[in-house]
Amino acid sequence: MLEEIKADAKQRMQKSIESLVGQLKKMRTGRANPSLLEHVKVDSYGSVVPLNQVANISVEDSRTLMVTPWDKSMVQPIEKAIMLADLGLNPASAGTVIRVPMPALTEERRKDMIKLVKNEGENAKIALRNIRRDALGDSKDLLKEKDISEDDDRRMQEQVQKITDDFVYKVDDMIKVKEAELLDF
Repeated sequence: MLEEIKADAKQRMQKSIESLVGQLKKMRTGRANPSLLEHVKVDSYGSVVPLNQVANISVEDSRTLMVTPWDKSMVQPIEKAIMLADLGLNPASAGTVIRVPMPALTEERRKDMIKLVKNEGENAKIALRNIRRDALGDSKDLLKEKDISEDDDRRMQEQVQKITDDFVYKVDDMIKVKEAELLDF
């Protein structure tokens, strides 16, 4: 029972980390990165689909993304979708290829982005602490039902805390890396 609780907590904490990774990928640094456009939705033949399902997104150089639609008629809708995505990007089409230059981030914008990164990190830590609370609550319930001893409960608390500390450490590392990216000119 206790192993199942720990395994469930670990799995949920890993999902929180994966969610944080996704959020951090969406945050724009000064460099071109295809993941910036992954969440952009394009109106394609009457349905709304992610950009990477109607075009190839690649890095042309360190400050330019290149979007190559698979269907030439999709150039205009893709351009429009990128502009409406509120990323501060201005795509320019050159025939069947769309180039998306990355404007340099101002110092003020970098500081705002760092605040957002720290906020996302704090949200991830809150999620991890909530998962820890749930796991410890399950352990306490087993103790109340006399399914486990007090020693087992105490051992469980220590193990869940260690797991939580490991994941919090991962979050801190990810935040530091993203901050360094943002400060890198």
